[in-house]
Amino acid sequence: MIPVAEFKQFAEHQPAFKVLKPWWDVLAEYLTVAMLMIGVFGCTLQVTQDKIICLPSHGPRENLSEAPCQQLLPRGVSEHVGDLRELSGLRNNLDLQQYSFINQLCYETALHWYAKYFPYLVVIHTLNFMVCTSFWFKFPGTSSKIEHFISILGKCFDSPWTTRALSEVSRENHKGPAATGRATVTTAAAAAGPGKAGEGEKEKMLAEPEKVVTEPPAVTLLDKKEGEQAKALFEKVKKFRVHVEEGDILYTMYIRQTVLKVCKFLAILVYNLVYVGKISFLVACRVDTSEVTGYANFCCSHTKAHLFSKLAFCYICFVCVYGIICFYTLCWLFHRPLKEYSFRSVREETGMGDIPDVKNDFAFMLHLIDQYDSLYSKRFAVFLSEVSESRLKQLNLNHEWTTEKLRQKLQRNACGRLELALCMLPGLPDTVFELSEVEALRLEAICDVTFPPGLSQLVHLQEISLLHSPARLPFSSQIFLRDHLKVIRVKCKELREVPLWVFGLRSLEELHLEGLFPPELARAATLESLRELKQLKVLSLRSNAGKVPASVTDVAGHLQRLSLHNDGARLLALNSLKKLAVLRELELVACGLERIPHAVFSLSALQELDLKDNHLRSIEEIPSFQHCRKLVTLRLWHNQIAYVPEHVRKLRGLEQLYLSHNKLETLPTQLGMCSGLRLLDVSHNGLHSLPAELGLLQNLQHLAVSYNALELLPEELFFCRKLRTLLLGYNNLSQLSPQVGALGALSRLELKGNRLEALPEELGNCGGLKKSGLLVEDTLYEGLPAEVRDRMEVE
Repeated sequence: MIPVAEFKQFAEHQPAFKVLKPWWDVLAEYLTVAMLMIGVFGCTLQVTQDKIICLPSHGPRENLSEAPCQQLLPRGVSEHVGDLRELSGLRNNLDLQQYSFINQLCYETALHWYAKYFPYLVVIHTLNFMVCTSFWFKFPGTSSKIEHFISILGKCFDSPWTTRALSEVSRENHKGPAATGRATVTTAAAAAGPGKAGEGEKEKMLAEPEKVVTEPPAVTLLDKKEGEQAKALFEKVKKFRVHVEEGDILYTMYIRQTVLKVCKFLAILVYNLVYVGKISFLVACRVDTSEVTGYANFCCSHTKAHLFSKLAFCYICFVCVYGIICFYTLCWLFHRPLKEYSFRSVREETGMGDIPDVKNDFAFMLHLIDQYDSLYSKRFAVFLSEVSESRLKQLNLNHEWTTEKLRQKLQRNACGRLELALCMLPGLPDTVFELSEVEALRLEAICDVTFPPGLSQLVHLQEISLLHSPARLPFSSQIFLRDHLKVIRVKCKELREVPLWVFGLRSLEELHLEGLFPPELARAATLESLRELKQLKVLSLRSNAGKVPASVTDVAGHLQRLSLHNDGARLLALNSLKKLAVLRELELVACGLERIPHAVFSLSALQELDLKDNHLRSIEEIPSFQHCRKLVTLRLWHNQIAYVPEHVRKLRGLEQLYLSHNKLETLPTQLGMCSGLRLLDVSHNGLHSLPAELGLLQNLQHLAVSYNALELLPEELFFCRKLRTLLLGYNNLSQLSPQVGALGALSRLELKGNRLEALPEELGNCGGLKKSGLLVEDTLYEGLPAEVRDRMEVE
C-alpha cells in the first residue's frame, strides 16, 4: 500500500503561504487530495490483485470471428437453474500454467489501455494539478517576493505599533460620534418644546441604564526597542513596495498556471469521457495459441472493472468540480482590476487619509490577502501611511530626547539668549516644549518640523533659527509667534521655500534669510511682502539677487540695519536704498561692486558701512561720505584698493576704518587729519612705511599693520598715547623704538614674525601690558630683564 504522504513533497510549501491561498485554491487542494487517493487506491488494487481471468471459448468454428463472450451475457435466472450442462461445466483440459499464460497474454493484448493504466493516469494528472497550483510558490522569480511579503506582512500584523495606531484612530472616531449623538439629542429635546422636553428627559433617563458605553482601551505604550523595530519595518515596507511595484511577474505567473490548469482539465475531461466506456467486465481475447493450449478464442473477465468504473465516475466528477473552480478563477482574474488596489475603505475606516493606493504585484498579493482575511490589509496599511510613520518617529524621538537630556544642551548664544540647538533629527521632540525657560530655538537639518499647539508653553521664546528645516505652523501657534517672536533666521536652498507665515510675524524685529533665487528669478529678486513686519529693524538677506528686492521698501520707515550678502553675484540696481531714510547700518558683502554705490551717500542716518569682499579698485568717491555726517565705521576690507585718496581727510567724524586685505603700498599723510579715528586696520597689504602724521591721531586706540613689509616705525607713532592694541606682527622690523614705553595704556602688542634681535626694556613702562598680551617669540621674551618679566607676569 502506497501512503498518500509520499506525494506530499509535490505540493509542500510553507504554512505561512496559506494567507495567499483564496478559498478556491484551498478547495482545489482538497479535490486534488481526493483524486490522488482515488489514484493511489486503484494503483494498490491493480498491483496486489489479479487483473484478468480467461477461459477458452467452445463455440463453433464458423463463429470464431464473433465475440466469444456474447453467449455468456446474463440471461434469466430460471435458465441458469434449469441448464444441467452449465451446472455440470465444461472440460478444457488446461493446467494451471496454461491458464496463467493465457491470463497474462490476454491482459497485454486484449485489455484496452485505458482500463490497464487508469489508476496511474489519475495519479499522474493529480500530481500535475498539484504542481500547477503550487508552482509560483517554488519558482525563484516569484517565491522570493512571496517569502519577503509574507515575512513583512506577519511582522506588520503582530507589531505593537499597528495596535497602537489603530487604537488611537479608534479612540478619535469613538469621541466624534459620541459628541455628535449628544448634540443631536440635546437639539431634539429643545425642539420638542417645554411639554415634551420633560418627557424626553424622562425617557432618556429610563433608556440610559440600558446603554453600555465602553471606553476604548488605553493605548499601549511602546518601549524603545519596539519603536526601533517598527521604524525598521517602515523602511522595509518602503523598499519592498518600490521593488514589487516595478513588475507583475506574480500576477502573470498565477494567470499562466491557472490557464494551464484549465487546458489540462479540458484535455483530461474529454479523453476520460471518451474512454471510460472501455472499462468492461467481459473482454473477448483472440490469440493464436492453438499449438500451446489448443484454443484461439477466450472469454476473459476483468476482475476490477466494476470497481474501476465507479472510481472513474468519481474521478470525472471531481475533475468537473476542479474545472469549474478553474473557470471561476479565470473569471476573477480577468473581470477585476487586480493590478490596482485601493485602500479607500481603510482610509475611511481608520482616518489615515494619506495611505497610498498600490499597483502591479503588490496590489495582486493584497487582493489575495483579502480573500483570506481583510484584517491583514488593514493592519498592513498602517505601515504605508506617512502620518503613521511620522507619529512613530515622534514617539521614538520622545523616548530618546527626554526633558533632562534636552536641558543639558541649553547654552547662551552670541546674543546672550538661552538657546536649545538641535541638529539632524528626524523631527522635533514634544519634550522641547516642556522647557519653558528656552529663549532661542535653533533647528538645523531637521527634515520635518511641525510646531504643535504646545509651542505656546515656551513663554520666553524670542528667537527661532530654521536652518534647512522646513517648518509647518498651525494657526494657533502662528498667533503665539506673531506676538512673541523677535528674531527669526531661515536658511534654505531656495528662498521660495521660506514659510509664508514668517512674513506675518508682526512683532518681529530681526529677519535673517539665506537662500538662492532660481536663475530665472534672480534678476527680478522678488521677495514676499514685508508690510506686516511693522517692528522690523534688522533685515539680512544672503542670496544671488540681481538687485535690492523691492519689498525692502515696505519697511523703509523703521529698518535700521540692512545686510545683503550676494555670494559674488553682481548687484546692479541699488537706487531703492535711497528710500531707507532711517537706516543706520548697511552691509553689501560679496556683491560684485566695482565702485562705491552713489545711493549710499543719500543715507543721512548711516553710521556703519561694510563693503567687504567686492571688487573695489578705487575709492575716489570717498569725499561724498561727508554727506553721511553720522558715519563712524567704514569697512572697505577684502577688496583690491591700491591707494587711499587725499580727500580722506574730510572724514573727520570717522572712528573706525578697515582697509585690510587690499593692495595698499602707501598711506596718505592726510590720514592723520582724521582726528576722530579710534581704530585703523591696514593689515594684509604691501606697506613699506607709515606716514609720520599718524602721530596726530590722538584718539587712536587700535592700530593693526601686521602682514605688511614695514622695516621701520616712525617715532611719531608713539605719540598716540591712547593706543591699547598695536599689531606689528609679520613685517620686516629689525628694532622696536624705546619710545614704546610711552604707551602707558597699551595692553596688547604683537611682534611675532619680525627680525627683532631684542626687545627694549622700556616695555616695562607699559603698565597695562601683561605677558598674555605680548605676542612675541619666547627667546625675545626671555631676553627682557627679569624685573620687567616679573612685572608683566603679575596679574
